[in-house]
Amino acid sequence: MKRWTWPAVVAVFFLLAAVLVGCGGANGSTEPAKKEEPKTEQAAFPVTVKDGLGEEVTIKAEPQKIVSLIPSNTEIAYALGLGEKIVGVSDFDNYPEDVKTKTKIGGMEFNVEKIISLKPDLVLAHASSAHNSRDGLKQLKDAGITVLVVNDAKSFDDVYASIDLIGKATGTTDKAKQVIDEMKEKLAKIKEKAKQIPADKQANVWIEVSPPPQLYTTGKGTFMDEMLKVISAKNVAGSLEGWPMVTEEKAVAYKPDVIITTYGGAKQVLARAAWKDVPAVKNKRVYDVNTDLVSRPGPRLVEGVEELAKAIYPDVFK
Repeated sequence: MKRWTWPAVVAVFFLLAAVLVGCGGANGSTEPAKKEEPKTEQAAFPVTVKDGLGEEVTIKAEPQKIVSLIPSNTEIAYALGLGEKIVGVSDFDNYPEDVKTKTKIGGMEFNVEKIISLKPDLVLAHASSAHNSRDGLKQLKDAGITVLVVNDAKSFDDVYASIDLIGKATGTTDKAKQVIDEMKEKLAKIKEKAKQIPADKQANVWIEVSPPPQLYTTGKGTFMDEMLKVISAKNVAGSLEGWPMVTEEKAVAYKPDVIITTYGGAKQVLARAAWKDVPAVKNKRVYDVNTDLVSRPGPRLVEGVEELAKAIYPDVFK
C-alpha cells in the first residue's frame, strides 16, 4: 500500500476544497447549495468629494454621528440606511417617523452650541441656505466638525447628484446607486403610462404655492414644472421662471383645467368669486397635494409625481 506524504495530503485537501466551492458546496447531501449574498463595496476612507458650493471636502473616516440641517438631507440619509447615525435634525423635519426621536437643532438659524454638544463627525448642510449660515458653518468647522454642503437641487438629475454625494461622504455608495436606480425606474414607468394621453387631452394646470394677496406659483426650472412634463400635463405658468408671484387676474386668465394647491387651499380656491368661471373651478377640479412630496428634493419626489398624476388624470393613473 502506498504511503501518503504530508505534502500530498495537503495538496489533496486543497484540491477537494476547490471542488466543493466550485460545486456550490456539494457534500453528498440533496439539499440545494446556499446562495452566497453579494458583497457590498463601500468607499474607502479618507474620501474627498466636491460639495454643492464647488469646494473639496475630505471626510477622514466613516461618519458615525451625523447632524442634518435640512429635511431633504435627512430623508436622503435615512434612505441610505443611516438613520441610526443621525443624532440631530432641523425643527422642520417630519419624515420618517423616527426623526421625532432625534435632537432638534433649530430652524433656519441653527443652534451652533447644541450641534457641537452632539459631537457629530459630519454635518449635512445645504447650498440653499449656506450663504445665510456662513458664520454658523464656520464655527462648526472651527470646532473640528466636517461640514458637507449638499447641492441645491432643482431637477431630478440634481437630486440624483445629491444622493450620490451623501452616499460617497458616508460610505454608502452602493445603497445610493440602488436608491437612484429605483427612482429612475419608477419615473420611467410613469412616463410610459403618460404617453397614452393624446396631445389634445393634456390638461392645463395651475399650481398654487401660496394664496392671495401673495399669490405664488411654480414656473420653469422647478420640480413641479418637471413633474407636470413627466405626466404629460401643461404648466400654464411654464413660461415664467422659478417661483413667481402673479396677480389674480393673470391666474384667472390662464383658464386652467386643473388647479393644484400645495398648502391645503382647495376649498379656498373653490370659494373665490372672481374664479367662478375658471374651468377647474366650474368642474370642481381643484385638489390639494402633499407639499413635501412635490417640493422636497429627496427620494420621495417620485411619490409626488404619482400623487399629481392621480389627481390630474385619475382614469389613467388609478
